[in-house]
Amino acid sequence: MSDLHAETVPYVARTRFEPQPPPVASSGVLGWMTQNLFSSISNTIVTVLAIALILYMLPGMLEWAVFHSVWNASSIKECRDIITASFGEGATGACWAVIHERFGQFIYGYYPVSLRWRPDVAFLLLVVAMVPVLFRTMRPLAYAMGGLLAIKLLIALYDVMTGAKVEVLTGPTTVLAVIAGILALVVGGEKQRPYWIWFTLIYPVIAYFLLWGGLVLQPVDSSKFGGFLLTAVIGVTGIAGSLPLGILLALGRRSMLPIVRTVCVIFIEFIRGVPLITLLFVASTLLNYFLPPGTNFNIVLRVLIMVTLFASAYMAEVIRGGLAALPKGQYEAADALGLGYWQSMRLIILPQALKISIPGIVNTFIGLFKDTTLVSIIALQDPLGLMKPILANSTWNGIVWELYIFIAFMFFVCCFAMSRYSMFLEQRLRAADRR
Repeated sequence: MSDLHAETVPYVARTRFEPQPPPVASSGVLGWMTQNLFSSISNTIVTVLAIALILYMLPGMLEWAVFHSVWNASSIKECRDIITASFGEGATGACWAVIHERFGQFIYGYYPVSLRWRPDVAFLLLVVAMVPVLFRTMRPLAYAMGGLLAIKLLIALYDVMTGAKVEVLTGPTTVLAVIAGILALVVGGEKQRPYWIWFTLIYPVIAYFLLWGGLVLQPVDSSKFGGFLLTAVIGVTGIAGSLPLGILLALGRRSMLPIVRTVCVIFIEFIRGVPLITLLFVASTLLNYFLPPGTNFNIVLRVLIMVTLFASAYMAEVIRGGLAALPKGQYEAADALGLGYWQSMRLIILPQALKISIPGIVNTFIGLFKDTTLVSIIALQDPLGLMKPILANSTWNGIVWELYIFIAFMFFVCCFAMSRYSMFLEQRLRAADRR
């Protein structure tokens, strides 16, 4: 720019300025709070009210659940005596000793104590089977196994400090965790993922023999199943079975074949119109009347079938919504490429429809997982079912909140993990679309 022209404008930069950091109020923690908590008058009022409510409730909750709590006692009377002796007459606190004493029962139900290593191995192998389905590489498995070993080391250190016998590092899960972690690091790349998928496909057979026994393993009756072990068996089976069945039902409902479409519509509408508890009662009592005399159909297997069918009907409607959301051009593009029906569904239509349906699918999974608590009504010993004998026991009679809070916390952890994975998957797919 000439000097003559520079005199006609108010300001001309003659030097290059270095980039400056953003204002403090618009970056970092202060910036986040300004944008999310105090961005407007109404937002500020809601934030202040929420903080006031938390400050009003949190001290009492911490005092009851943490500072005045008792973790080691043999009865509720001993809990109350300890609280009174420590904090004075009239003080209240949580008696977590009941969870400490019945923790094994809450996790395994009445599964034989000497055989509890089998559900542990089955759960660890479940993690190994899920990782290649949920992630592109096996690197998360290495992190998970590393975390498991770190937790085991901390527990072993606690046992050493308290003089207890160190058994946590000698179980088969430790050996499997080391082997799985090393394999995930060495042969856990994206190219080796198909080999891990083969393990996922054969995992149900391995889990069946580990949990129920057979071959060289001691058989365990289904009546011994309980606690979160029973919840995991019903929830994982229902989730794994309802997704492929729901896809088939959704495709069948949109089929051009009248018989296939009619059968799918009747099935979906009937299942959606009947409460799950009614289906569980049918599985528990009425199903034997329709079977040949003398047939002994396992009650857990009946529940698994009913829960899977129930969830598949809802899953079908979620996926049908994803199919309906696709523009007609996608179907026409598949036809223009000369693809057959199943090829177009597998390569073009379903990948897009399932991506659209991810929030609904995960929502159905979470609902199914929580609905497993209904099996307590047909006398199966899920975590809620295990509360009844504890409440009827004179040793712990009077403890209610601690049991419900513990069960709610365990369910929250599982459901929150599913929700977070759903968000992670949506972000990854959006990033793939941007590329």
